[in-house]
Amino acid sequence: MKQYEQVAPMAAVVAEILIKPGDTVRKGQELIILEAMKMENAICAAQDAVISSITVKMGDTVSKGQRLLQYSDADNSAAATQTKETTTDQGKPLRELEARLEYLKDTTRPAAVAKRKSKGQNTARENLHKLIDDGSFKEYGSLVIAAQRTRRSVQDLIENTPADGLIMGTATINQDDLATDSADCVVMIYDYTVLAGTQGTMNHLKMDRMLHIAQKNQLPVILFAEGGGGRPGDVDQQTIAGLHISTFVEFGRLSGVVPVIAVVSGYCFAGNAALAGMADVIIATEHSSLGMGGPAMIEGGGLGSCHPKEVGPPAVHVENGVIDILAKDEDEAIDFAKKYLSYFQGDVKEYKAADQSTLREVIPENRKRSYDIRSIIQLISDTGSSLELRAQYGKGLLTYLIRIEGRAYGLMANNSAHEAGALNSENAIKANAFMQLCNQHQLPIISLVDTPGIMVGPEAETSGTVKHASRLFITGAQLKVPFYAIVVRRAYGLGAMAMVGGSTHVPDFVVAWPTGEFGAMGLEGAVKLGFRKE
Repeated sequence: MKQYEQVAPMAAVVAEILIKPGDTVRKGQELIILEAMKMENAICAAQDAVISSITVKMGDTVSKGQRLLQYSDADNSAAATQTKETTTDQGKPLRELEARLEYLKDTTRPAAVAKRKSKGQNTARENLHKLIDDGSFKEYGSLVIAAQRTRRSVQDLIENTPADGLIMGTATINQDDLATDSADCVVMIYDYTVLAGTQGTMNHLKMDRMLHIAQKNQLPVILFAEGGGGRPGDVDQQTIAGLHISTFVEFGRLSGVVPVIAVVSGYCFAGNAALAGMADVIIATEHSSLGMGGPAMIEGGGLGSCHPKEVGPPAVHVENGVIDILAKDEDEAIDFAKKYLSYFQGDVKEYKAADQSTLREVIPENRKRSYDIRSIIQLISDTGSSLELRAQYGKGLLTYLIRIEGRAYGLMANNSAHEAGALNSENAIKANAFMQLCNQHQLPIISLVDTPGIMVGPEAETSGTVKHASRLFITGAQLKVPFYAIVVRRAYGLGAMAMVGGSTHVPDFVVAWPTGEFGAMGLEGAVKLGFRKE
């Protein structure tokens, strides 16, 4: 019977010998394991054979080409029946991974999901799938667990802290509606069913990673910010106060670079609230509470005890301008988030518009009669395309995102039905932020002008009007996007100049309704002051 030999393909150490002389082996069966450079290499049978001799032993160092064993031809039928199975279970790692991934599903934590549902809220993953285009999500860091291995078992953490309470990744949103392929986004959702959506050691690291990706690839960011702030229970990493973390810096670096949207539902306090506050827009639900500290922090600071619902309720934040858009629930908040994002994603494929000839009849013949500027905005905009921001704040100046013939614009308008459309401090703050938003994200601006000027008087000056109103001229001077001014009725004084970017020569065009009036101040007042003697 012919003899053959098997030699070492490299210099290595004999780590394991899986056969013995006299064994019948099959082609491809592992015979000897060599270890080189911390890597195991299996020496396999080149054919069906019978092992004649083994010339090495465990622990031997062998050189390249050195004989390892000898074997002879074997009868195929014998090989099939006598061979001992020595190969490892190649499917085991995959099955272990699939088992881990099961813990990411809502179905594996029924008690946590039931508690969430009892509050009338969606789970984090339900919100995710309502937001994104089907099948487009690529999750990052899904197998991370809380940094609490020194106080809890790994299995406990796998079961109860999936993804360390932060679901994040890339996805497309609104792709089917857009005329261009620009729908990629970063989505990050704190999961309140995991440790109350708190910010842990590992999910801070995860978020930093995601923010780098957003900045590098110029991707819009949508953050569901619900959660209780910093998490004191992560004890695996030695730290004093955690004041060195970079998440807030990285999040702040996105401002003006990409659109950033925060969605708030339920309780959102401390660090979670700080992230929400850095977003371009906050979309909050009617059952949200948003504050820089929750009840525990408030009581710990000696400021008394209170219920979470008392800390930053929507009724407060729609009035002070913190909440840009108020939604009745998470489903509506997601609809608003998708709509807001769409203005920064490009043109849409299809649109409809109202009969523009009706604009002839919307301004009252009586020049002193107020009117509904919102109805004009709806007529100018493509049907269903307008979205008002901060509707209850700075009511004398309205800010909208709209589309005209499928293209997105920012629109601001004086509201003659509120203090005659005069610019006060709140109006100025609102207009400044809006023009900066449009300028940063390349949205052309339309200004509908109907103002008697900047608000004056002793009471007006208590709110810092001089500073806030004057900033409008600085913002106007720095605009790089197309700017279009439409004088609906009154264009008086510094207020009108502020509404057109600082000068009537700033806009790409200034047009007027037939009802337009221009003056350094209100016409009646100008006559009384300038011609008092006459």
